[in-house]
Amino acid sequence: MPVPKAELHLHIEGTLEPELAFALAERNGAELPFASVDELHHAYKFEDLQSFLDLYYRLTDVLRVERDFTELAEAYLVRASAAGVRHAEIFFDPQAHTARGVPFATVIDGLWAALRDSERRYGITTKLIMCFLRDLSAESALEMLSAAEPYLDRIVAVGLDSAEVGHPPAKFAAVYARARELGLRAVAHAGEEGPASYVAEALDVLRVERIDHGIRVLEDPELVARLVRERIPLTVCPFSNVRLRVIDKLADHPLRKMLDLGLVATVNSDDPAYFGGYVQENLDGIQDALNLTADHLRTLARNSFEASFIDEPTRARYLGEVDAYHF
Repeated sequence: MPVPKAELHLHIEGTLEPELAFALAERNGAELPFASVDELHHAYKFEDLQSFLDLYYRLTDVLRVERDFTELAEAYLVRASAAGVRHAEIFFDPQAHTARGVPFATVIDGLWAALRDSERRYGITTKLIMCFLRDLSAESALEMLSAAEPYLDRIVAVGLDSAEVGHPPAKFAAVYARARELGLRAVAHAGEEGPASYVAEALDVLRVERIDHGIRVLEDPELVARLVRERIPLTVCPFSNVRLRVIDKLADHPLRKMLDLGLVATVNSDDPAYFGGYVQENLDGIQDALNLTADHLRTLARNSFEASFIDEPTRARYLGEVDAYHF
């Protein structure tokens, strides 16, 4: 049985497996620029973040009606349950859909149909995090936040994703200030392709509670000391880092060093349909590559729940499951 864990860095659009993409394309009359599932699989060879994003946004075109988003989320929950995921905080990118004419309500209602009863059906508690595309304008993000206001009972936090370089966190200062006024929590992608300074900026300007990726913090010892002192979690995605050429190979990944320094690192799958594995595959791969000990694995599991936005009784229950697990 896999170790109990929370997944905190998972883009639901990034779980769109080729087989489901083709099925939805046929049902919705959407055209894909690939002749077969195998040809699409072969397209998952990326030079950098942007080459991935180009394909990622192209495939979202098959997601058009509520049923599509429900099936997408349910397919993830089935896989996550089998992998020992007990809690998932799921990113979604509404701007990628509204730009195609898909209403915000269609996206969130479709996802919510799968997530609202996820604990009973799949044994997984869930929360939704609405992400803004950082390569779009702050004004666009504010408009999306306004559109989300009727649905804030379903959204726990806002996030920031897409192309990092050239789009510093401070660009979205007003957006995050408004999100705080609305009672939402905050996370942001930073320090993957962008510099360590983006991590500090996300903390100081956006006032985020958690950093997504953050692997470049090791370039700044003072920032590392701050993150350790303040117990700021980092949602690390090993397979993603390698597939996007941020790190050459898993054996070079800094995760073990991050843990040994006392950083609150967690392991997640990011966009698993594109990067070759869901969260358990990421854990297995990085364990083998870095020779992680049982203590490392226990720390990663505990970190995942401690870094989550769940309530304290639920957190205590899940941590109890980790403590009872034989590593």
